[in-house]
Amino acid sequence: MFRSFYPTWCADSAYGIDYARYYREGYRGLIYDIDNTLVPHGAPATKEAQVLFARLHDMGFRTCLISNNQEPRVAPFARRVQSDFVCDAHKPSRKNYIRAMELMGTGRENTLFIGDQLFTDIYGANRAGIPSILTKPIHPKEEIQIVFKRYLERIVLYFYQRKCRKEAGREKSG
Repeated sequence: MFRSFYPTWCADSAYGIDYARYYREGYRGLIYDIDNTLVPHGAPATKEAQVLFARLHDMGFRTCLISNNQEPRVAPFARRVQSDFVCDAHKPSRKNYIRAMELMGTGRENTLFIGDQLFTDIYGANRAGIPSILTKPIHPKEEIQIVFKRYLERIVLYFYQRKCRKEAGREKSG
């Protein structure tokens, strides 16, 4: 019932992901949400974000930011981290996830999505056929509509974590 909202993997932070591992596995494109994935909601690109993106580009990754925000929010952030971007993306619509891959010259088989929300970020990536990494939100301060969604996310995450525990149990006994 909730599987369309399940991420492929989870991480505490976009900054703690083992990107070298994903590069070795053949991934070449990384699509990111911005707010509460890379920086607190509404914040500009930080030095930490700039360093991360420089490191990713040095490794050989292409990057693209995808946001439901408008260009005045997204474009300056993208410039500071030197990334492609898609604004006003209407996530979870799959159209602009596909557009992001086109901008990067990647496909479903070698692109990852990283974001903090199940019902927009992860659901959209799943609809587009892209593996996803769910991160914990960076900051607790969020817009009211997101606060309401977080309550519903807890229910989905409960079932996701239960599924992961069952699968881990099968691997140990198998």
